[in-house]
Amino acid sequence: MNVPETSTQPKGESVNLAASVGTFVGPRSEYYVKEFTRIQEATKFPWSWNTMSFLCGPFWGAARGLWGYFWLFLVLELFALVQLGRGLWGDLGADLRGRYERLQSIVATRQEEARQALEAGDQVTADTALKVAENLTRAAEQAKEQADAAAAETSMVLLAGVVLLVLFRIAQGFYANMLYERQYLRWRADSTTTSGIAMSRVFYGALLIAGIVPLTLYRFTVTEPYAWITKFPVEKEYFSPISNWLEGWFDWLAVSGSGVFDGITGGIRAVLDGLEVVLVQTPWPVVMLVIVVVAFRLAGARVAIFTAAALGYLAFLGLWEVSMVTVSLLGAAALLCVVLGIPLGIWFGKSQRAYNAALPVLDFMQTMPAFVYLIPIIAFFGTGKPPGVLATIIFGMPPVVRLTALGMRQVPESTKEAARAFGCSKAMLLRDVEIPLAMPSIMAGINQTILMCLSMVVIASLIGAGGLGKNVLEALQYAAKGQGIVAGLAILFCAMVIDRIVQGYYTRMSGGMK
Repeated sequence: MNVPETSTQPKGESVNLAASVGTFVGPRSEYYVKEFTRIQEATKFPWSWNTMSFLCGPFWGAARGLWGYFWLFLVLELFALVQLGRGLWGDLGADLRGRYERLQSIVATRQEEARQALEAGDQVTADTALKVAENLTRAAEQAKEQADAAAAETSMVLLAGVVLLVLFRIAQGFYANMLYERQYLRWRADSTTTSGIAMSRVFYGALLIAGIVPLTLYRFTVTEPYAWITKFPVEKEYFSPISNWLEGWFDWLAVSGSGVFDGITGGIRAVLDGLEVVLVQTPWPVVMLVIVVVAFRLAGARVAIFTAAALGYLAFLGLWEVSMVTVSLLGAAALLCVVLGIPLGIWFGKSQRAYNAALPVLDFMQTMPAFVYLIPIIAFFGTGKPPGVLATIIFGMPPVVRLTALGMRQVPESTKEAARAFGCSKAMLLRDVEIPLAMPSIMAGINQTILMCLSMVVIASLIGAGGLGKNVLEALQYAAKGQGIVAGLAILFCAMVIDRIVQGYYTRMSGGMK
């Protein structure tokens, strides 16, 4: 916690404050000593005014290294400047006036068609053309009125731009010193924090302002800006060759690696078939009883009662079998995520180099839209339940990997050193010290992975995974609102049951460890 250094401090401490602030700010140190002291002494809003920030705007923030301040007020001032530019030299009614001219041209064409039809003795065609011309004339007049009204608002837009610009500058004048004082406190704790005025930051700030402001003003204030301003000057000539090359590469890889892909599919199918035998083919009273008992043993009586009620909902609405298929898909995906993810997380937690190499892959797995990576999965593995499980694994594995690695890195070095001093081998250290201490983080990762896998149920149904996702998909296709809500609630209850059981077990385990 930072203790405010106020003017009531002894003289020596005031001298130290002045020297510290002088080192931090560079020029105008006496002014900033006085303002920082005022801010630290204030019990309410500190009325501290910075004239330079008011005059220079975002440029002041760039010079002082306050880049968040720079970008925030640059965007706000740019909005005000656009209004100012539109009011000064913009043509607010240009679009409507262009529409008026286009309609007038069409009206003239229709009137000429009517004249030619009358000369040919075709009264019906002439009347139709005249009727269309009359309707278009009314639309053109409305467009002209709207264009004139927009042009009349020029002064209001100009005034709004001026008012906004002044308000934003006043806000900067009052906000600058408070933000700069916070940066000073961070600098006191960490000397690598940006301080003073650097010519490089002045140059970058001026370059950014010169590159952003004129182009933006030109784009929004000129009626017909150059095409390269609004549209990237490259057509789609590269799109087709690259997409065709990728398609050929996928086809070649699917044929060349068919044995590997079939093996992966077979392994997933074996796990999935085993779970379906247990959950689907086993008599439902047995499955329900076992799940309720497991919930009671791991999470307590309240979770067991909720589990029984949720399973009763699935059974009474005729969704038991499809729900168990969904749980089988989830179980196969979550099991493989845990089996593969925890060892990877342990490795990444002990090797920073390996984690840095895997980080882009984990980011890709979490951020790539699911509909995009369904494409290579279909290309390599086809459709059905195993590809659906594989898509779920890609989406659900990163949390358990990340949180396991985080838990391993959070094990105190002093604890590991003490274990080594008592003769622990690497295997014993991992088994008896690191994994138990990292277990809360590992369990949180498992819980997140299970829930993320369940969220993929509907998307996996797009490639034939079945289960409750198929019911939701059919409801979307045929706008069957009731069916979709009932199936969606079933998915919700499955998720809540799993989450409550895992959270209950995690809470009990954490209490036992304490």
